[in-house]
Amino acid sequence: MATVENLFAAIENRISCYSLTNKSPISDERIHQIINDTVKHTPSASNVQSTRAVVLVKHEHEKLWDIGDAQVKKTMPEPAYHALAPRIQGFKAAYGTVLWFEDQAALDTLKTKNPGIQHVIPDWSQHTNGMHQFIAWTALELEGLGANLQHYSFMADFSKEVLEAWNLPRTWVLHSQLVFGQPADGLKRSRERTYAPLEERVKFIGS
Repeated sequence: MATVENLFAAIENRISCYSLTNKSPISDERIHQIINDTVKHTPSASNVQSTRAVVLVKHEHEKLWDIGDAQVKKTMPEPAYHALAPRIQGFKAAYGTVLWFEDQAALDTLKTKNPGIQHVIPDWSQHTNGMHQFIAWTALELEGLGANLQHYSFMADFSKEVLEAWNLPRTWVLHSQLVFGQPADGLKRSRERTYAPLEERVKFIGS
């Protein structure tokens, strides 16, 4: 039976892992099931279910980061490219990437049905997409995979090439890339987490 303690143990232990290999301790079918369950059970505003996910593994995953490398080289100043290139090669060396999108067509339908609140629907879209990313990240780590979350979709041409490369609907808007693989040296933190005082961050009123 699931407990609150189990939940928070998983949340506490989740880390950004960058030293990843092109191996996986679990099957592709299991990875697929984790992403399916994430998309099925994560809440969304008015149950709009606007989040979309594409799981790329092996050669398809490597193709993604070849696109990323080419776009960074094209977009960024040369010193910035040389600083980012090794990181991108590190992403490419992993086993796979989950691409996280929001379907603008679904959001537009929600706006049409709710014209008085359409200005906040983009914010709600960000909220649900972030929940999907976090749940999938935590679940994959529980299965022995390491992961890190990237945001190379700040480059418009990168997002455009991704849609074209995998023939995805043009209404899908790319938000982030969850890179995953078997950790090269275990799930180790590069540094200990530090926490701001909770009394400055949480107010409990009415007790």
